Amino acid sequence: VQGTYDTRWDNGTLNPAFSSIHASDFEVVQLGWKPPVSTTSGPLSFHTLRPCRVVDTRSTPTGGPALQPNASRVFTATGACGVPSGAVAISANVTVLAAGGGWVSLYPGDSGNPGTRNVSFSAGQTRAASALLYLASDGTGGLAVANMSSGTNHFILDVNGYFQ
Repeated sequence: VQGTYDTRWDNGTLNPAFSSIHASDFEVVQLGWKPPVSTTSGPLSFHTLRPCRVVDTRSTPTGGPALQPNASRVFTATGACGVPSGAVAISANVTVLAAGGGWVSLYPGDSGNPGTRNVSFSAGQTRAASALLYLASDGTGGLAVANMSSGTNHFILDVNGYFQ
């Protein structure tokens, strides 16, 4: 327990109170991202694919509407473009057509946002990056996208390979 000195504190009251506090009076809370436990054993094999668009929020059949500001959405990568249901991760090109400035964070669909930045952008920019992205370990093939931005932004995901 730590504090900053304040003249309004009465040490005659506080010191005896502090001596009655025990470690069992506290609850441990783990902060930060904890990656999912891998269900695979041994090394993974990389399989190339002809580049193929898995998500495009500009089009309803492949992922529309656009990503909302400061919100996350999960897209399914397996079963599309030759990515099998047993894929653990994908190799992809990620593109953001930004209405507002910020960044996108991509992470397995069954875990929390790690707060990392895959693509950063300013309002009005179109920015792209390549990425190796883990998929959900629960068998859904989900990939979460967090739009950490003030704007409603379009998102495109082109896959070019997978790990199994």
